[in-house]
Amino acid sequence: MSAVTAEATSHGGAVVSGMPAPTRDPRQNPSRPPDVLRLDSPAGRWVVAASILASGAVFLEGSTVNVALPAIARDFHLGVEGLQWVLNGYLLTLTALMLLGGALGDRFRRSTVFGVGCVAFAVASAGCALAPGIVALVGLRLVQGAAGALVVPNSLAMLETAFRGDERGAAIGRWAAWSAVSSAAGPLLGGWLVDAASWRWVFASVVVLSLAAAWIMMRHARVIDGQSAPSDGGSAAHVDYIGAVLATLGLGGTIGALIVGPDLGFAHPAVLVAGVGGVLMLCGFVMAELRVAARGARPLLPIAVFRSRQFTGANITTLLIYAALSALLFLLMPQLQTNLGYSALAAGAALLPTNVLMVALSPLAGRVSARIGPRIPMTAGALVTAAGVALFARVQPGAPYLTIVLPAAVVFGLGLAMFVAPLTTAVLGALDEREAGIASGINNAVARLAGLVATAALPLAAGLGGLEHLGGPDFTAGYVRATWISAGLCVVAAVVALLTISGRPSADRSRR
Repeated sequence: MSAVTAEATSHGGAVVSGMPAPTRDPRQNPSRPPDVLRLDSPAGRWVVAASILASGAVFLEGSTVNVALPAIARDFHLGVEGLQWVLNGYLLTLTALMLLGGALGDRFRRSTVFGVGCVAFAVASAGCALAPGIVALVGLRLVQGAAGALVVPNSLAMLETAFRGDERGAAIGRWAAWSAVSSAAGPLLGGWLVDAASWRWVFASVVVLSLAAAWIMMRHARVIDGQSAPSDGGSAAHVDYIGAVLATLGLGGTIGALIVGPDLGFAHPAVLVAGVGGVLMLCGFVMAELRVAARGARPLLPIAVFRSRQFTGANITTLLIYAALSALLFLLMPQLQTNLGYSALAAGAALLPTNVLMVALSPLAGRVSARIGPRIPMTAGALVTAAGVALFARVQPGAPYLTIVLPAAVVFGLGLAMFVAPLTTAVLGALDEREAGIASGINNAVARLAGLVATAALPLAAGLGGLEHLGGPDFTAGYVRATWISAGLCVVAAVVALLTISGRPSADRSRR
């Protein structure tokens, strides 16, 4: 995502995508050693720094690349389809492998999995910066996403296992705060780099962060691994590689068919094979997860958790809202730069009010949700977000910033600030505390899946599929249609929240 990221918005210690599990009593895990890190110790500070640097690199990539899309399109002579591949190559592997990344960290040495992810992310990012053409760039983006899937879940899990009680909450709070800062600064940094140098520096800028995190982890691996409970050799020892392969192939086939279909034709044999094969792979993924669970092993996606009405409703709402956001922001940056004449820096700064409102108001929304329950804040937040998205339909050539763009950004930010923290409450409150990690991991993956599907499907629905030029009246007309479709998705999300989310305060809700 661009200026408004689902990946790092602070709201009382939780994060929308990559949400940390709430504090659990260490006595629930008797195998954990009694000596845990202290936050004020040198080792404790280094571990937090590694977590922040690594996840910050991933979050910066998510919030800066959209700003660079018009420049990439100019250099490589790309239309909408090419830019879809630039974004979706990254989102595909990041989405499909996120749960696998967490499972690998649970099964093997977490410091090793985290360190490998950091180094691979740095190498892939450097490759993206040097990519000679679109094929190489998309291939490296696939690697970049896979590396990010190793980094993000384990960056939070390190804090979960390394600290205890209040110190764990404080460590996660620092992670969330710096993540929010990195995401808010990302569009500005990306815009400045594109204007001052080249879009290639958007990728190169995160290499140092990733390598620094890997170096810190290498020096403190013994401390991190010493705090992690060893695998029990049973269900935890099982890693669902088959599920990961089926999910990746299934998403790749269906998303690829949606992207190339408008150009080749949906009746083209290659498109049919990719689309039908992808759907069959996704069906196979669900069957494989059910079979793994039936054997008593640990599936990547435990289907049984969706028996909870609130958990299912919260994730459907997440899918709808973040699909709308991803589609809007994917098209807004080219609209601002190509059709309204904004520089990359000005386009990156255009949504800064949205970020400021989210960071400032999300903690308040979290407290309100705790008092009155998440249903009303989520429903109201989705409706206000819909209004903000609809206002962006007015962002057309000649539209002034102060009277057109700014009001849309403000309403948009207010809606998201009202929605995000209550969503976290609803997701984590839907299942038993022992399943908090599963709940946050699934919601994390759903938010990323929303971006993946939206950037492939919504341009097609808006009549932009296969469009070769990002400027002109055809792009503007498609952009306007896409904003109205996105606003409609937000309204549907409000209805789902109203019908499925609990209206009771968190202290009074029984676990579902």
